[in-house]
Amino acid sequence: MIARSLVRLLSVIVAIAPLSMRAQDTVDVLIRNGSVIDGTGNVARAADVAIRGDRIVFVGAPDARRFVATRSIDARGLTIAPGFIDPHSHTFGDLGSADRARRHNAGYLMQGVTTVVAGNDGGGPVDVGAELARLEGLTIGTNVALFVGFGSIRSRVLGPSSAAPDATQLERMRQFVATSMEGGALGLSTGLYYAPQSYASTDEVIALAREAASRGGIYDSHLRDESSYTIGLLGAIAEAIRIGREAGLPVHIAHIKALGVDAWGQSDSAVALVRAARASGHRVTADQYPYTASGTSLGASLLPRWAEAGGRDSLRARAADPATRERLLAEMRENLRRRNGPAALLITGGPAEIRGKTLADIARAEGTEPVVAALAVILRSGASVASFNMDEKDIRTFMVQDWVLTGSDGSGGHPRKYGAFPKKLREYVLEKQVLSLEAMVRQSTSATAAALGIANRGIVQEGAFADVIVFDPRRVRDRSTYEEPELLAEGMQWVLVNGRIAIENGTLTDVLAGRGIRRGTPPRE
Repeated sequence: MIARSLVRLLSVIVAIAPLSMRAQDTVDVLIRNGSVIDGTGNVARAADVAIRGDRIVFVGAPDARRFVATRSIDARGLTIAPGFIDPHSHTFGDLGSADRARRHNAGYLMQGVTTVVAGNDGGGPVDVGAELARLEGLTIGTNVALFVGFGSIRSRVLGPSSAAPDATQLERMRQFVATSMEGGALGLSTGLYYAPQSYASTDEVIALAREAASRGGIYDSHLRDESSYTIGLLGAIAEAIRIGREAGLPVHIAHIKALGVDAWGQSDSAVALVRAARASGHRVTADQYPYTASGTSLGASLLPRWAEAGGRDSLRARAADPATRERLLAEMRENLRRRNGPAALLITGGPAEIRGKTLADIARAEGTEPVVAALAVILRSGASVASFNMDEKDIRTFMVQDWVLTGSDGSGGHPRKYGAFPKKLREYVLEKQVLSLEAMVRQSTSATAAALGIANRGIVQEGAFADVIVFDPRRVRDRSTYEEPELLAEGMQWVLVNGRIAIENGTLTDVLAGRGIRRGTPPRE
């Protein structure tokens, strides 16, 4: 009895003893006095965040006496959140570059993005495992995960042909998918709008998607049509859902939109299609960038896909044949109408003399019809464009869905590569109040990680990887424009990647702490 009383007494003494009398935990970074939005959608709360190595080891009530920190960050008046995850970034060339400045991925870090996904639109590598190993031999500024690319595989096996694969060719394509999935790919990505992927039947895609499904992957797709080019926006969403259902894997729709005048107002019907699929138990998600202009090539915008079969030489031959040329120009006129006319196509890349001009400007200067001017540019060198073809009402309709994530679809010449996340935060959260701050953070972090199968990232909780951002809601904003698309965003005061400080007091450091992320890889200690 006496012994038990002494034990109880000692327990009480320990419980009420000043914290200074207890052993203090040693951590590498302690972020104090901030407002934590943990990424789950929970409301912001006052909390400290402690980091040791590459992991978060504490999230809880502020108490400066509990820890001894190598580095202490005062986040008073600031928001602490998980690093953003971009599900559609087009950064593969940047991160694999010989140029260290490109590998730094500063445009994304300054947005608060700590993890990017590349290999989208079917353009991912044929051998994901080999490419992840190569990237790991370099130093990179952000984490990166990869999709295996359907377009890359089809081009490897069939070239630019519009032919269907035979049994041997289809088996070879399936083996490429299987190898990449074993190498850590998140899943299979397609861009069925683009040649030569556009020539593939739905059944061909399903056959390859089954290889990803059997290894726990997802199906990510730039839809076959986002407008009225072929099967229409709603038909393309239905096709993507069918592929996922018959192959047996989750579906992720890339940069969901209602593109062009024929599709404006169809966002409600598109949402209803996805909701019905989700209600039936099928996992379907999408991502979106907060701009009224898409970004692609002039050829992809205006050329009919049949004209591209066989590659550039075949296109030249068709354009040189008088009868075929007339058919080609007629269909280009219709595609230009879909795209909202020549004034809606802004040249963002290509020959210096036409950059910054609209197709209307170029045609006027040359005294010719817009599609004739466009075809000349396509045949001569090609060009990238910002295509102003979306309606603000549709953008908002998609944005408020809890299954729509934040993405950049970052491409050269378009401001979204440097501003998508802060633009959404500034314009749609703080100014227009379309979303709460907690909802926007969730759409950019934990919801993205869950949709893509990325473990232990996108959340501020004990045991998660220490990808953490600290930003000032009063100052965060995008600065990139169509005239100056590479201006860095502002407002991210601190950005940590795997526990290392990549942005300090709003300024980039020299730290490149990114890692390759593999589907199904056990957490790295």
